[in-house]
Amino acid sequence: MEERSGGCGGILGVVMSDSPLTSAGEQAASETAGVTPEKTTMDIVEIMAILPHRYPLLLIDRVIEMERKVRIVAIKNVTANEPHFVGHFPDYPIMPGVLIVEAIAQAGGALLLTEIPDRDDKLMVFTGIENAKFRRAVVPGDQLRIEVTVLNWRRTAVKLIGKATVDGVLACEATIMCMLVPRGNKKAAAEAPVEGQAK
Repeated sequence: MEERSGGCGGILGVVMSDSPLTSAGEQAASETAGVTPEKTTMDIVEIMAILPHRYPLLLIDRVIEMERKVRIVAIKNVTANEPHFVGHFPDYPIMPGVLIVEAIAQAGGALLLTEIPDRDDKLMVFTGIENAKFRRAVVPGDQLRIEVTVLNWRRTAVKLIGKATVDGVLACEATIMCMLVPRGNKKAAAEAPVEGQAK
């Protein structure tokens, strides 16, 4: 496979391609010409290559649609063995609404971070949540379909509107703002003196 977008090869090169191909005709033409079409789906391995989150806070399992800088659709399979269900609530497990909003943000992050070549040095953090509404309880066995649409896009910040549905019924909606910030220097943090410790 040829290298694409800033020297990233393999799966990430395809995900980060600068030449979107969306129609079936364009895809067929590109395949016969030897050009790899832009990736519009991601499995969990590809998601983990983009997002820094890990269990128990990686909250999307698959991307089923993606249009660069425009929209993304992700899936979250809700299972009874997730740790928050132990206390939320005993004998009546309900997925916390804040985690549904986080899942919306992670789907948006998967869309945003595919555009950032140096994403390994960045974190995406919330800068605001507006109009969050919860319409239906989400319980183990449900499959969340998370649809996120870009309202405003800048290189290091984005405003998104997201909706999470279960079987076509709206469970949660929210407008979120996120921005990219540099990750802290791990080496410097490890070498920093502890309070009360001699230098």
